[in-house]
Amino acid sequence: MKKTTTPGIATSTNEPNEEAMSQADLDYLQEHEMNRRDFVMDSLAMGGLAATFGLTGSAASWASIQPPEDEVLRIGYLPITDATVLLVAHAKGFFEEEGIKTERPTLIRGWSPLIEGFAAGKFNLVHFLKPIPIWMRYNNGFPVKIMSWAHLNGSGVVVGKHTGVESFEGLGGKQVAVPYWYSMHNIVLQMALKNVGLKPVIKGYGEELAADEVNLQIMPPPDMPPALAAKKIDAFIVAEPFNAAGELLAGGKMLRFTGDMWKNHPCCVVCMNEDKVKANPEWTQKVMNAIVKAQIYSQQNKKEVAYLLSKDGEGYLPMKANVVERAMTLYDEESYAEPDAIQNPDWKSGRIDFQPWPFPSATKLIVNELKSTLVGGDATFLNDLDPNFVVEDLVDYQFVKAAMEKHSGWEDVPGFNAENPFEREEIINL
Repeated sequence: MKKTTTPGIATSTNEPNEEAMSQADLDYLQEHEMNRRDFVMDSLAMGGLAATFGLTGSAASWASIQPPEDEVLRIGYLPITDATVLLVAHAKGFFEEEGIKTERPTLIRGWSPLIEGFAAGKFNLVHFLKPIPIWMRYNNGFPVKIMSWAHLNGSGVVVGKHTGVESFEGLGGKQVAVPYWYSMHNIVLQMALKNVGLKPVIKGYGEELAADEVNLQIMPPPDMPPALAAKKIDAFIVAEPFNAAGELLAGGKMLRFTGDMWKNHPCCVVCMNEDKVKANPEWTQKVMNAIVKAQIYSQQNKKEVAYLLSKDGEGYLPMKANVVERAMTLYDEESYAEPDAIQNPDWKSGRIDFQPWPFPSATKLIVNELKSTLVGGDATFLNDLDPNFVVEDLVDYQFVKAAMEKHSGWEDVPGFNAENPFEREEIINL
């Protein structure tokens, strides 16, 4: 697997506007990229963990790591709306209501450090892009378990206005950033590119591209809006609120919402260490009770939650409230007519929605699609991976289902089928 670096949180203190990108906006984004010295210090800190626990070594060394035996909840998260339910459960005291002692969640700037922190036992509750646990468990032998989905949809493809791109066909010969090789973003983007006859490739920056090639590069979410503003990339696909930031601050426009391509798709999932789950099922159930309650609250109070998460509220995310609110609530055909970012309005999806059940059909689809998705590094472990086995081995359904039986309200999500709440058909329209 290709290792990513993890620079950059672009904080937002300016009032956003939807006019063309100004030099002031460009200067602002570049100024507020994470200080490179901070990045180096973070990398050294995480590198120390990696060296201590052998995270960059063999699968056997990963599998031998044992989580701490205490019952303090330690949450690690990236500054994206995918982490909403973890943060809301903490902010609203839902963990405390269950008698769970909880530290304030720790903001991590990239997926690789979050993975390493979780593997080292620094965090015992995290959100991961759904393909990450597949890679961790079946390539590295680490006992990660998916406990629930963190949300539905919540991502998009943003293109620079300078490119003139109005459709996926226009991305030929362009540079596009993705947050991680093992991500829903990489899967969905490549599905869309192949659908219009384009070829995803991984080439060095500046290498010549054919007219039908799209060069993919890994970039941490906070770096994407500054890179788009500086015209270092032509487009990016990422979780919110960085799409909203790209629109408002970086001269970007929404090309397509991913939730309009794959109906109510998963993206990030809530994960725990299987050894911890087996060792303390009662504690695990209490954690999941709080998570499901936060799912319901977040779905029913998106505007309030956006303010709570923002730097104007409790400061879990480094964006101002109006940017986060846009990222969680603005989803209508009129606002996104050019380009046509919402082509399936009859799906009644939200820009982001919150529903905890981990549908097996989606897991099967992801495993199958990963087999034909271009990624950096060795992905041969996928060749013989049986989707039906993964559905039962990777995902724990017991605790989330019990929590859903305890709390009502998760049925309010658009597209919910009350007659068959735990199964569904995956619908894709690229």
